[in-house]
Amino acid sequence: MTSAPLDALFARQQGARWRVAATSADQRKAKLRALLDALMAHRAEAQAALAADFRKSPEEVDLTELYPVISEIKDALRHLPRWMRPRKVPTPMGLFGSSSTIVHEPKGVVLIISPWNYPIYLSLGPLVSALAAGNCAVLKPSEFTPHTTAFLQKLLTGLFPEEEVALVEGDAEAAQALLALPFDHIFFTGSPAVGKVVMKAAAEHLTSVTLELGGKSPVLVDADANLPEAARKIAWGKGLNAGQTCVAPDYVLVHERVHDALVEELKGAFTHFYGADAAARQASPDLARIINDRHHGRLLRLLRESRGLAVFGGEADAVTNYLSPTLLTEVDPASPVMQEEIFGPLLPILKVKDLDEAVAFVNARPKPLALYVFSASRRRAEDLVARTTAGGGCINDTILHFAHTGLPTGGVNTSGFGKAHGVHGFEAFSNARGILRQRTRFSAIQLMYPPYTGFVRRMIDLTLRYF
Repeated sequence: MTSAPLDALFARQQGARWRVAATSADQRKAKLRALLDALMAHRAEAQAALAADFRKSPEEVDLTELYPVISEIKDALRHLPRWMRPRKVPTPMGLFGSSSTIVHEPKGVVLIISPWNYPIYLSLGPLVSALAAGNCAVLKPSEFTPHTTAFLQKLLTGLFPEEEVALVEGDAEAAQALLALPFDHIFFTGSPAVGKVVMKAAAEHLTSVTLELGGKSPVLVDADANLPEAARKIAWGKGLNAGQTCVAPDYVLVHERVHDALVEELKGAFTHFYGADAAARQASPDLARIINDRHHGRLLRLLRESRGLAVFGGEADAVTNYLSPTLLTEVDPASPVMQEEIFGPLLPILKVKDLDEAVAFVNARPKPLALYVFSASRRRAEDLVARTTAGGGCINDTILHFAHTGLPTGGVNTSGFGKAHGVHGFEAFSNARGILRQRTRFSAIQLMYPPYTGFVRRMIDLTLRYF
């Protein structure tokens, strides 16, 4: 935890906020370059920390933790002057003589609460947006990844003064203490249940929030889909971080004509990625572990209560929190594995007789964070997207939309709200302030000032009719 008591830390950041808000694009870019250089210089330390917390491979750390942050930084470095520039907007004829702009000003002192599953990316990604927008920031990472939190503390302490960027360690009690403070914005990534707690706390101060939550992200597989490619992409998206990804494929709805073929292709994909048999997969250096005993036990409960068939995988080791990628068929839609967000390497596969049934299944449930469609028909794929709703997603792929800085990411209702990444992240940490500049002498609107004479009424009538 930071050395300063939370109230004192918050007061220091409030004291610095106007100085930080006044920084130029070049000054903000210098901060981002320093963060970029530090990440590259300490790449091996980041890899070691995540290996210690849940045995992520160095390659997965590079691809899923460091690359997305580096991509965010580079995007901001390229575009920040344009994002900060006041944007002119047309003036309606009724306000003739004035000019108008939209200015994005920093919100002030912001709080970023990040989860354990991608502790570097989901801490530093929002921080990049907050710094680009000119804010002071307090970060509260998860207590479930102590080695990565220690790495982040060391990294940020060496880069920024505490009155500009501070990291607070601790458990839920520390988070609650932070939520009691009147931050200007809260960016929370985590579960819907905790998101409700954050939103209630924010309401006490009418603090704006961005909530990146979760949900059951479906995969819809059409009868004409390229099954080998679909299986590789689904298996990759599910195997990444052992399924502990907010936008991981949660379950598959596949046309009944190709159900069996897809299952076989998925078996082949998992075998190719992680090993030909159960022992090889458990020994694979490319499979992360479940974060802790509690989540490992939760996943085993979901597996036991799925009321389906484990046609691949299912092996577990409580000592190391290992759980094999597992394919489940003939799953009861009412079972817990189809009611709760899985957040692990279990993949239920359900048959549907046609795409209409798939759409009805998805729309009868809470709105997901992501939705994935596999089809050879562009028309049918776009029709499926149009007839469902989700925070984001891909056609003929998984996960990748989340790494695209040009695309807004975020949920819908129970899967969250507010957007992040690139310019959307910059806007999330900014107040879009509309400014109208009027001439200092006569202006057209003065023709409609009181008293409301016949002439004034005629001018109002003309304005309503023509302007």
